[in-house]
Amino acid sequence: MVPTMADDDGVDALYALVMQQLDDDQAQEIVSIPLEGKSSVADHMVVASGRSTRQVAAMAQKLAEKIKQAGFGPARIEGLPQADWVLIDAGDIVVHLFRPEVRSFYNLERMWSFEGGELKQGRS
Repeated sequence: MVPTMADDDGVDALYALVMQQLDDDQAQEIVSIPLEGKSSVADHMVVASGRSTRQVAAMAQKLAEKIKQAGFGPARIEGLPQADWVLIDAGDIVVHLFRPEVRSFYNLERMWSFEGGELKQGRS
């Protein structure tokens, strides 16, 4: 049975898939921010960096493809043409992929009051 977004197991499975795929794609400075109780937009926000616009675009496209292949439906992608900041909306998980300079400018982690966030370092 393929997990659905309607149950907690589905959210956990989607979250695990996202985190594993970003690690596999060598995303840098992967940060997970729990949003449950803070926002109705999603349960988790994941922020990560890529070394270049090419890597950011490739990570976004591959992640969206993996999410769909795993049975979670199509993820919406915004910002792909420039790939400075790409948003992947997978329902209960929202992923922001940045080039490092753009990430430090917007500083989403601070804006979402990083309390309780889980910092995971990607490979360098």
